[in-house]
Amino acid sequence: MGDLKFINRFDVTDGFWGRYEKLIREVVLPYQENALNDRIEDAEKSHCIENFRMAAEKLRTGRCAGEFYGMVFQDSDVAKWLEGAAYSLAQCPDAELERRCDEIIELIGQAQHEDGYLNTYFTVKEPDKRWANLHEAHELYCAGHMIEAAVAYAECTGKTELLKIMCSMADHIYRHFIEEGAEGYPGHPEIELALMRLYRCTREEKYKELALHFINVRGVNSDYYSQEKKKTPWSVWGFAPDHPIDKEYAQHAAPVRMQSKAVGHAVRAVYLYTGMADAALETGDASLVAACKTLWNNITQCRMYVTGAIGSAYEGEAFTKDYHLPNDTAYAETCAAIGLIFFSNKMLYLDRSGKYADVMERALYNCVLAGMQLDGTRFFYVNPLEALPGISGEAQTHRHTLPVRPKWFACACCPPNVARLLSSLAEYAWHMVSGVLYSNLFVSGTLDLSESLGGKITLQTEYPYDNRIVYHFAPQQEAMTVELAVRIPAWSKETTISINGVAAKYEMKDGYAYLQGNFRTEDEVTVEFDMSVRRIYTSNKVSANTGKAAVERGPLIYCVEGVDNDDDILSLSLKKGGEVTVGDYLPGKLCGIRELYAEGYREQVGDELYSYEAPIAEACRITMVPYYAWGNRGLNQMRVWIPEKL
Repeated sequence: MGDLKFINRFDVTDGFWGRYEKLIREVVLPYQENALNDRIEDAEKSHCIENFRMAAEKLRTGRCAGEFYGMVFQDSDVAKWLEGAAYSLAQCPDAELERRCDEIIELIGQAQHEDGYLNTYFTVKEPDKRWANLHEAHELYCAGHMIEAAVAYAECTGKTELLKIMCSMADHIYRHFIEEGAEGYPGHPEIELALMRLYRCTREEKYKELALHFINVRGVNSDYYSQEKKKTPWSVWGFAPDHPIDKEYAQHAAPVRMQSKAVGHAVRAVYLYTGMADAALETGDASLVAACKTLWNNITQCRMYVTGAIGSAYEGEAFTKDYHLPNDTAYAETCAAIGLIFFSNKMLYLDRSGKYADVMERALYNCVLAGMQLDGTRFFYVNPLEALPGISGEAQTHRHTLPVRPKWFACACCPPNVARLLSSLAEYAWHMVSGVLYSNLFVSGTLDLSESLGGKITLQTEYPYDNRIVYHFAPQQEAMTVELAVRIPAWSKETTISINGVAAKYEMKDGYAYLQGNFRTEDEVTVEFDMSVRRIYTSNKVSANTGKAAVERGPLIYCVEGVDNDDDILSLSLKKGGEVTVGDYLPGKLCGIRELYAEGYREQVGDELYSYEAPIAEACRITMVPYYAWGNRGLNQMRVWIPEKL
């Protein structure tokens, strides 16, 4: 299963993702490190690093100055930041960054108990409450994120100190839940997928066993959390002992193989499903595979926004019902879209179909990128598809849908999650399975396959604003023998593929074009997609989008913002059948975009709340920008779904 390890021999070069790789390295990681150390002026306090210092001091002296600050899962922010830093170091070695990471890892080791237990909240604040409240306390969640960081740091730098620390913690968890037979399963899934990564890294069977245990026992006793509360009524959030437990919230209403709809907290759900898919991949468990396919289909066919966002409701940060996809109150958490990418990536290994990579691409280019300001210093937790200043972020029902990105959050799970995803794109862009090289996402850079295929492959493109992808080959010997499978996105109606300017012979299967060849240094494989502007319509079952259309070009969903449209987007409508033209590439606008210009109407109405006078429609040109770039020019109206009129 070595195919599933992070591909750390891919160098992102120029183009769209080259800018992001540089931004993560030069701006985002340093900014987030400062946030974790409470050095960002007028930002929410983190206290993450200080929590580890206090835990280390308490273990060393029996006491510590100060009090734990932050969420019960505050440790996980450090873990995700370390994981992102590890991937960045693999791309671009940086001795100073590595030194600072090593110092943090040393501090983490000092905060670890002799029995392997590691969690600053319980060491500093609640030392007698270990494993007393799996439903709320996030111990296994924090452990999972730190395990992921440990595996990434070992694979990317060759340093194993954090890996040793987290193997000790995993051993502690194994003793508690397997050897000592403690009941229960994680309130917030994450450790399942992390343990599978740890297993592949170490080949230690008990880590796979532990991952499968948490998956298999989940929901078998659906009353476990209620029983846990009666046994130990202590609550992290101060809930009364008789506070009801929603079984769907943490996906434990039924055993995982019997779950057919994506329910509850969206991030918890897709983290769980990722672990399930990874376990199914490792074990070949047909019932687990079937459950994963059912859940993935339910998400993408009934509960996913056109931007790849998931989670319709603020209440519970949750999925709600099929086809309930409100735009202005969408929760659409950045972490949830990232989790959907994780899940889709594992499904792509289970079932080699381009539809999984299509969803990865949709979520990545739209919801995930929207979660971070273009300069890398502000972040959205929530990603609505409509924002109206004066209502968004202010009305009681819209407090969560902020129209401007904050510097940081009290609950800061999303910013470091973005950093670790964007610095590990090779994991999703390329797969090598059974000798076939799959090109899933189109990122400019060079893939070093010297050890496996005897050469390098460079992908050159200005995607997502240009439709042309070119693969160059650099064999160590005379030629590289490789079967290259290129994903053909569902949005591309007509695609051409050529080798050295001559139409290529290839086999299409499940969204991939398979090309076989002995490629020499001068050979080029060129793929040209159809990036015609397309209008997207929603099922009539989605009430929020009745009579509306969204506009897409290539992988990008577009939106309208007030700043481009006379500060009034609510009066705009698209002309049915009207022309939508593609503007020139604008390198100086929003870090480089192409605008779209649509024929449309602006309706003039009176100032009265209600009127008997019909609106007067005037023809106008509507300017549209990519959704990921919205909210970068101050307080501003925004809308993805636009009414259509004849």
